[in-house]
Amino acid sequence: MTTTSTPLVAPPAAGQTRRGLPRWIVAAGIVAVGIGVLTLTTTLTGQVQLTSRGTTQAAVLLLLPILLAGLGGLWSERSGIINIGLEGMMILGTWGAAWAGYQWGPWAAVIGGTIFGALGGLLHAIATVTFNVNHIVSGVAITLLGMGVTKYLSTLLFFPVSHNPRQSPHVEGFQTFSVQPLADWLAQLESQQRVLLSDIAGILGGLVSGLTPLVIVAFALVPISYFVLWRTRFGLRLRSCGENPVAAESLGVNVFRYKYAAVIISGGLAGLGGAALTLNPGQLGYLEGQTGGRGYIGLAAMIFGNWRPGGLLAGSALFGYVDGVQLRAGGEAVHALLYGTSILALIIAVLWVARRRWMPALFALGAGAVVYGVYMVIPEVPREFASYAPQLVTLLVLAVASQRLRPPAAIGVEYRRGEGD
Repeated sequence: MTTTSTPLVAPPAAGQTRRGLPRWIVAAGIVAVGIGVLTLTTTLTGQVQLTSRGTTQAAVLLLLPILLAGLGGLWSERSGIINIGLEGMMILGTWGAAWAGYQWGPWAAVIGGTIFGALGGLLHAIATVTFNVNHIVSGVAITLLGMGVTKYLSTLLFFPVSHNPRQSPHVEGFQTFSVQPLADWLAQLESQQRVLLSDIAGILGGLVSGLTPLVIVAFALVPISYFVLWRTRFGLRLRSCGENPVAAESLGVNVFRYKYAAVIISGGLAGLGGAALTLNPGQLGYLEGQTGGRGYIGLAAMIFGNWRPGGLLAGSALFGYVDGVQLRAGGEAVHALLYGTSILALIIAVLWVARRRWMPALFALGAGAVVYGVYMVIPEVPREFASYAPQLVTLLVLAVASQRLRPPAAIGVEYRRGEGD
């Protein structure tokens, strides 16, 4: 009897897609399409704020807490621990940063926020790793605990100074700087109002001006996280705990130790995101409720990025940009984004047609038509709705990205030492 063997197909190399294209080329193509759509939208609608330097600067500052919270979720969930307590750890970070920053300056605020967030991560690790508490229950408890603890501490320590139990005294922030002479040259090019060139100059100008050391640290943590998690022995063992902890233990990996390390680092990164909110030039201090659900949005950005740092950065940039647009220009600019969204949907439909995927193409075309219809019917998005644009984008992005997600295999699974015996 003859048997037929199935040929082995080698998996795509690291850094490549299934079609063999390097990931950086795919990413560069997506960025180019996005800039092209924004430029076309700016030209046709006259909303120059969509690509202005000020909007980009605001987007960078607003994406920092989302990016750092998402990185925290990445570290935790790659080890197999679901962390929806990121919001609570970020709240702890805002208070810790304000308390330390008020006394010793901005770098102390960074350290204080990180430590307080890490303490929240430690509590989550004790509950989920040692006592096998349900991860969702523990995360909700951490968030509620963070809200209660910071409220109590603010009344105890901030009220005598600020005379407001919901707000800290003013905290000293970092000095901003720009990359010169590039920033001045881009500002000059933007002021000339040339199609495409001025739009690109405005976007790039916002990326190289008005920077702080915390911006540099946050963006540097993206490649650092990738290198540690995907290019070191420590990262390989940590990710193995999230894929198959029993197999990892059988190979001598101390699963408990790696899960503890991952969740504590996760809390520290979320706390650093809280410090970014405290040190935001527009706030410079603790304010009750200032996180505004950014911990959850960071979690959504991580899911959108398919549990990888590069995709997480893209998701954070998207949410930060939408938030920056609505804060800088309000409902009119958000209304213009509807026009850009309909153009993007048309491009996606064409790409699906090129791949002979008729149903996704029809869906994208229909969605674009609906968005364009909304754009034509309403003259301006009401400010009350515009302020919730980041949350609405979060829901839409998760709905679209849900079909291609690949979470760690053992995420959320309760693990007890010696289960493989």
